[in-house]
Amino acid sequence: MPTSRSSSPRILRPTPANLARLAATLRHGGIVGVPSETVYGLAADALSEDACAGIFKAKGRPTTDPLIVHLASARELGRVAEVNDAARALAAAFWPGPLTLVLPKLACVPDLVTAGKATVAVRVPAHPLFRRLIRLAGRPLAAPSANPFGYVSPTTAAHVREGLSGTALRSVLDGGECRVGVESTILDLSQPGRPRLLRPGGLPVEEIERVLGRPVSRPRPARLSAATAAPAPGMLARHYSPRTPLSLHPRLDGAFLARLPGDEAVLLLRRPADAPARGADPRLRWLSEDGELATIARHLFAELRALDGAGWRRLHAELPAGGEGLAPAIRDRLTRAAAKR
Repeated sequence: MPTSRSSSPRILRPTPANLARLAATLRHGGIVGVPSETVYGLAADALSEDACAGIFKAKGRPTTDPLIVHLASARELGRVAEVNDAARALAAAFWPGPLTLVLPKLACVPDLVTAGKATVAVRVPAHPLFRRLIRLAGRPLAAPSANPFGYVSPTTAAHVREGLSGTALRSVLDGGECRVGVESTILDLSQPGRPRLLRPGGLPVEEIERVLGRPVSRPRPARLSAATAAPAPGMLARHYSPRTPLSLHPRLDGAFLARLPGDEAVLLLRRPADAPARGADPRLRWLSEDGELATIARHLFAELRALDGAGWRRLHAELPAGGEGLAPAIRDRLTRAAAKR
């Protein structure tokens, strides 16, 4: 295996031998690129401060931004956190899946993982390869998105290799394209009688309320700076961001497209009725054929990356309307991506 820091990570097929090799890397304090149903993650032993320090270094991530701890099954939740009835009900309903619960942490979880806070963010991923790797490693795995800090999240193994070449990352497990495409929903259950949404994500909050039988507090989205210790990841004012300036619009109609300068590009939620074939106009891309939110979410980061790498002077994107389903998660990602530097 290459040892030069200038080398690119290898993308590994999910063979039994490769899975065993990656599990050994994790047991010995290394970092590994892993697939999940949400986005690709950069994993390390969640109970080792030294191992998790490797995540922060590779990503250039501030230690004020906590990590999510991933488990192989809901039965393991009591290994890292204090469990309450609300957490048990949601775990039974939605794990494995794109839901992260914030709970009081146990002493075994390093403060580095939680940004020094008394709570820990935990979930069970739905991607079978990720759960298998957790079992083979024999320990919980901390895993933020596998990209340079603040950049557009990766949804393929190739995205990870492109973003983290030249770091200590040596291997990425290829699990295909991410099925959900945006990060998990984060719910604060440290006070179980007052559930609070910290980040909209791949699980609509209406489904959480249905299981809990009570409303979830939805405070105005936090816009923290990197100098402030956050209760959960994904709460910085600028995040998920392309390097190309991004402007947001409630709607991009034909008149706007007709006035679009030749060095700017647009990202639409759905294909226009009169659109040329995909790729015929390089300034024009869309996230879905029919406006389905799940399809829009799945393609969002990959399309942002493609536009960001094409040399445009400015990008324009549509915001989804409505406050239900995956619309809040898509709007959250785009809003933070477009925040000023």
